[in-house]
Amino acid sequence: MRVAEIGDNCIDVYERIGKKYPTGNVVDTGVNLQKLGIPVSIISTTGNDENGKWMLETLKKEGVDISHLKIGDGATAVTYMDMDGKDRVHGDYVEGVLENIVFDEEDIEFAAEHDLVHTALWGKAENTLPKIAAKGIPIAFDYADRLDHPLVEETLPYVTYGFYSYHEGRDAKIEEFLKDKVSRGMKIAVVTFGEDGSLAWDGERFYVGGIEKAEVVNTVGAGDSFIAGFLYGILNGKSIDECLKKGAEVAASVVQVFEPWVE
Repeated sequence: MRVAEIGDNCIDVYERIGKKYPTGNVVDTGVNLQKLGIPVSIISTTGNDENGKWMLETLKKEGVDISHLKIGDGATAVTYMDMDGKDRVHGDYVEGVLENIVFDEEDIEFAAEHDLVHTALWGKAENTLPKIAAKGIPIAFDYADRLDHPLVEETLPYVTYGFYSYHEGRDAKIEEFLKDKVSRGMKIAVVTFGEDGSLAWDGERFYVGGIEKAEVVNTVGAGDSFIAGFLYGILNGKSIDECLKKGAEVAASVVQVFEPWVE
């Protein structure tokens, strides 16, 4: 079994404390899946600068398939970050070559050769989803905390597993939100509440996920790593309860290091 990650890649830069690392929603989810033993392909575009070389070298070292990681003429995307205690704070985002990223027919055909395709809100891959879904390939989508973003509705017909983040904890609003998404075609809708665990709806009942104890160093990558753990469970035929638990386990391991995946 193989997973295609289609979307963004960037470098997170913490200027104040002098740290940086290769990242991106699909990169983080993909590398964590690769570390769990699921072969992963990254479909994206990086720059032809030093950051782009670093991205390519890092992903190659991690063992992911970079045959469809294109090199654009320009700068690799950069997100400027800072820390508020142990929580990461997103600053300015310089899009670089991702400003003009295009996923062509070859990318779509390649993605559809995998057992599952994952993308995220800022991946600019939403236009590929109808063709991938038409080939019968399950699609996972990370919407982060943008529950009202237009792409939540636009991509719904094509998404099998939807992931959301919600800061208010479990309440009637989020329960109805998850029910709505599944009632209109999604197979499983999942929401994470940070330190308050997670919740999933499959059209029949809710599943409650807890958290694993961790000494938090940086919360960066918690959501992406949770998704990796959950999808690992799905791909291995685990129950939803087991998938939520695996997601929590992987996320707990990641927040204990500064970077978005464990070396």
